[in-house]
Amino acid sequence: MEKFFKLKEHGTTARIEIVAGITTFVTMAYILVVNPQILGGGDPAIANGVFFATCISSFIGTILMALLARMPFAQAPGMGLNAFFAFTVMPSIVAMTGNAEMTPVEQYQAALALVFLSGLLFIVITVIGLREAIVRAIPKNVKIAISGGIGLFIAYLGLQNAGIVVANPSTQVGLVNFSTLLNPDTRVAVTGAIVAIVGLVVIAALYTLKVKGSILIGIVVSTLIAYLSGAASLPDGFSYHLGQQASDFVSTSFFKLDFGALFGGKNLWGAIATALVLILSFSIVDMFDTIGTLLGTADKAGLLDKDGNMPGMKKALLCDSIATTAGALLGTSTVTTYVESSAGIGEGGKTGMTSLTTAVLFLVALVLGPFIGLIPSCATAPALIFVGALMIGGLKNMEFDDMSEAVPGFLTVAMMPLTYSIANGIAFGLISHCLIKLCTGKIKETSIITWILAAFFILKFCLAG
Repeated sequence: MEKFFKLKEHGTTARIEIVAGITTFVTMAYILVVNPQILGGGDPAIANGVFFATCISSFIGTILMALLARMPFAQAPGMGLNAFFAFTVMPSIVAMTGNAEMTPVEQYQAALALVFLSGLLFIVITVIGLREAIVRAIPKNVKIAISGGIGLFIAYLGLQNAGIVVANPSTQVGLVNFSTLLNPDTRVAVTGAIVAIVGLVVIAALYTLKVKGSILIGIVVSTLIAYLSGAASLPDGFSYHLGQQASDFVSTSFFKLDFGALFGGKNLWGAIATALVLILSFSIVDMFDTIGTLLGTADKAGLLDKDGNMPGMKKALLCDSIATTAGALLGTSTVTTYVESSAGIGEGGKTGMTSLTTAVLFLVALVLGPFIGLIPSCATAPALIFVGALMIGGLKNMEFDDMSEAVPGFLTVAMMPLTYSIANGIAFGLISHCLIKLCTGKIKETSIITWILAAFFILKFCLAG
């Protein structure tokens, strides 16, 4: 392990890497519950198949990161991309085929074919170096801002998951009403918010005292408090059905891509055009989400060079591409690098041994999945909030004296949490960078690839939102 992962060279140990890997897994384990719910859409067979596909595809993507890229990043089906799959792509397939009688399973299997094609596209543009060229074209200040923006984004996710930040019809978002703690209708939600705050304090205190595994300890402590306080409880009828899940995986998801349903309608050219739009949509969102996540978390791990680039980026992007293709064959939506990897990095993870640990746990989850789902969101939320606080520190390296650099950096940071998208943050950063440089006579400070990316995002916003 020492020789393969070069632990001493990276200033880490096997113990630190293993704890970091466990922390990453626990923080992102919610995907094992949420992904089947979203893609299943109420169909038990699809949900069961997607659970197996989620575990195995996450293992494949993360083990590739461990052994090929040797970096501390974990992969799993992406949030947002799974919603796009379920709520946009599947209904679009009904329209493009003209078959209003398609069952949910048929729609799901046809949509998997689109994900598979997008994965092949990822592999091609990664091998020829296009994705790496795109990374290099991102302005340095925007690259720095990506880390801080992701920090705010995951902190916002944590605050939402904890129920501390809630929906407000007047102001979009607001603070949970702690005064309703004794109200039977809201007691559980408010208690969960309090549990998350306690967990955050525990993590911050332990981290300040340099206690190893502080984030993981905080998650465990929060879980125990949640069940003891009534903020979490075992679901009604909780049971274990591994055999049924495996059976549905084989019959519904495993290598069930349906190209015939996708292109078998009367309007072939219309189906091809729609398919291209959907494939490009998958590609755009995943590519920039992945690039943003890799740069942001790599910065926290100290893996970027002086120009803000990540050595070995091509291998990391190739892992992402292969995982997406494998995920489609197994039965899930686009697999991508997870921002929750920063939780393990916050614990000191710096090498592929971190992701190796996480990968092994995804395999274990095939058997223990129902129990992993018992970790409440109010227990993992403190980890997200704390890591967000760690990542925001990178903004101190931003250039603020030159407003042609400061404003694009600011928009990159602000738009990620405010639009719920890492890709949108990068888009606003690139577009504003090009326009401000143009208006101030500094166009020579931009590259042609940066302009192409900015134009591409503008076109996407105009045509697809």
